[in-house]
Amino acid sequence: MRTEPETAEPGSQPRTFGMMVELFRGGDVVVLSGAGLSTESGIPDYRGPSGLARRGQPMTYQAFTGSAAARQRYWARSHLGWRHIAGAAPNAGHVAVAELERHGLLRGIITQNVDGLHQAAGGRAVTELHGSLHRVVCLSCWRRTPRPALDERLRAANPAWPTRGGNGGAGSPPIGGDLPAADAAVNPDGDVALEETGGFAVVDCEQCGGVLKPDVVFFGENVPKPRVASCYDLVAGAAALVVLGSSLTVMSGFRYVRHAASLGIPVVIVNQGETRGDVLAAATIAAPLGVTLAAVARELGLAG
Repeated sequence: MRTEPETAEPGSQPRTFGMMVELFRGGDVVVLSGAGLSTESGIPDYRGPSGLARRGQPMTYQAFTGSAAARQRYWARSHLGWRHIAGAAPNAGHVAVAELERHGLLRGIITQNVDGLHQAAGGRAVTELHGSLHRVVCLSCWRRTPRPALDERLRAANPAWPTRGGNGGAGSPPIGGDLPAADAAVNPDGDVALEETGGFAVVDCEQCGGVLKPDVVFFGENVPKPRVASCYDLVAGAAALVVLGSSLTVMSGFRYVRHAASLGIPVVIVNQGETRGDVLAAATIAAPLGVTLAAVARELGLAG
């Protein structure tokens, strides 16, 4: 019979924290990370405390592909938000996960995040479940190109458009007329809260003239089947699944928790707030990700 999951902060019930440490010590752990892992790097999440200020609805695949006006709105907002994503640095949580991997304790990392911070921290075996904002894909020829290359083209096409936070700061073009403020709030998916985006010039694929899209899975779009299947296989061979900073509200991540639980693989969830997977977990820890994962690394002798 399944027992109720233990819930604890590391300092209040060391038994639960210790369980997670021992699972990592045993190796072959799969990490499933969500937006909560990146909030300490200044990227807000969708449903936690830092996501409460999000304004408007995220772009859907159907809207993006069906409307030139929607694409203009998306790229104007994303062009400004890219400064924030590109400038974000890994936090203590990302660094600890990379150390766990470097010491051979992880079977792999599945991330729902599109910010590239696992790799920036040194992570190698990272599956980007929802893709990455650091790449752009053409919807006609499927050529993938680096986001910085597109950024340069958009800058050239929109010389008067603000390009980074700090209204009128060094490196930002003058802002006047109806142009948006460059310090608009950044959303979790890398765009910003702008209402007026008229006049922004969108560029197309240099190779075929097709529509360019960030290489991420939009709302209303499916994760590619081969990627889904490889993650199922990764989880099936794991000794444990540790969820970091995800509410598991979206099925794309929750299905792996269900898969692990169905196979009798222990699941530990570290998240600030309840999650959809709590009833399937052997333990849940409500604590900040950075300090918790840094403590795991110290317990295992991985941090000096």
